[in-house]
Amino acid sequence: MKAFLLAAGIGTRLRPLTDQMPKCLIPIGDKPLLEIWFEQLEKLGITEVRVNTHHLAEQVAAFVSARAPSSLRISLFHEPVLLGSAGTIRANRDWLRNEPDFLIIYADNLADVNLADFVHFHRTRQAEFTMALFRAANPRECGIVVRDETGRVVEFQEKPAHPKSPWANAGLYMAGPTLFDAIPDRLGLCDFGFDVLPRLMGRMYAFPLAGFYCDIGTVERLEYARRLWRK
Repeated sequence: MKAFLLAAGIGTRLRPLTDQMPKCLIPIGDKPLLEIWFEQLEKLGITEVRVNTHHLAEQVAAFVSARAPSSLRISLFHEPVLLGSAGTIRANRDWLRNEPDFLIIYADNLADVNLADFVHFHRTRQAEFTMALFRAANPRECGIVVRDETGRVVEFQEKPAHPKSPWANAGLYMAGPTLFDAIPDRLGLCDFGFDVLPRLMGRMYAFPLAGFYCDIGTVERLEYARRLWRK
């Protein structure tokens, strides 16, 4: 199985830290976020990983060359102009073409979870698309999911004023080839939350993660994540 790590974000809300360092290389303890994800994928048995780059791309390339685990074959996909989360996956369709399923991970989130459980859930349901969930402290700031008793997603709201659930999109997906039919074929940014997930309504499942998960979007969230990670 292959995994795609989305790591090209500029990290605007983490400035000035991200003026000198790409968000995916921000250290948590003694390891950058990207290294933590490499270790998680290595435990799962993943052998091929692709990482997209944009902001301070040369730093990401240098890190991958120096610190990537030898068991992972890592390739980089540079975006001179950002394509958006779904646009990036669409642009790498040939790399994923022969995969019955693959992982898509937002590399700027911090997690210590059992990815094997997530993969098992997806495969036992023979799902087209599965989204991992975390319990959000502030649901109005997240993409919120409502599920039925089987785990199928029946409603998805991006940053709703009145959330119907505490369960939020964790930026961790598992998909198969039919995903490409749901990605709009157009120029410009293409985002999973706004452009793709609504098209998959009724056809995708959601899986609540067990373990530690933290969205690192602001300086305050970063400091919160670092404190909890030390514990």
